[in-house]
Amino acid sequence: EPPAVALTTQGYQYLTELRYDQLEPALETLRRGIVELGLPLRSLEVEFGPSQCEFTFEPAAGIDAADRMVLFRSAAKQIARRNGWHVTFMCRPRIPNVMSSGWHLHQSLRDASGANAFVPDAAGRSLSPLGEHYLGGLLAHARASAAFASPTINGFRRFRPNSLAPDRALWARDNRAAMLRVLGGAGDPATRIENRIGEPAANPYLYIGSQLIAGLAGIERRADPGPPADTPYDTPAPALPRSLHEALDCLAGDETMRAGFGGEFVDYFVHIKRAELARFEADVTDWEQREYFELF
Repeated sequence: EPPAVALTTQGYQYLTELRYDQLEPALETLRRGIVELGLPLRSLEVEFGPSQCEFTFEPAAGIDAADRMVLFRSAAKQIARRNGWHVTFMCRPRIPNVMSSGWHLHQSLRDASGANAFVPDAAGRSLSPLGEHYLGGLLAHARASAAFASPTINGFRRFRPNSLAPDRALWARDNRAAMLRVLGGAGDPATRIENRIGEPAANPYLYIGSQLIAGLAGIERRADPGPPADTPYDTPAPALPRSLHEALDCLAGDETMRAGFGGEFVDYFVHIKRAELARFEADVTDWEQREYFELF
């Protein structure tokens, strides 16, 4: 059975000092433990939803970033449990009034000299040509990569319009409603792409791997990402999968992902996730009990 919990803050006051003060005993305990483990914590803040917090870390090369995410999740849960709290990385817990949580993955490539290869040469451009092709690859394989970025049934409850979560595959300049948010520009060494499709429960190795496979395929094919979207929830674009079922179907049929991960691995991943879906669909939900038990 899941643990019985109570929210620590009422939420709906973003970055407020008052709510941070309420959370400070827990957050300072977490911060101290995480820093002592050597994790490069960059910021820790109170988010919009009740009891919702965001942790960000310094940039790292791919495999190091994945290792750090695994250590952070495990450490946060253990530190909290030892102090009588419960930390969850579940996307949308079944707790009244909670907000969905995402994992926003920032990414860029470095050239042989170590410089950021996404920085454009000309003012007015968001990305270098190489960065634009990488962006185009992320868009082209967005539906297939959703199975790695959001690999739980619960994670797809987050994809809804007008919620600061994406619902379609498009990009925008510094717009949090878009799936891919491009930040920076000419002269900015921190120019990067933020993918907002992920959930905190994602396997970081597979999530990051899917981004590299899609982005590098875009560079190879010189993919065109098209124009940015000023109104992401009103701009026509391919819809992101609405369920894990749909995401797995997209992954199973994506030849680029199959080539990148290996067809045998993709088939195995799809198989075990469909077994998870089968267990879910065999269960009688509380909604069904409320809807039908007395009525019929």
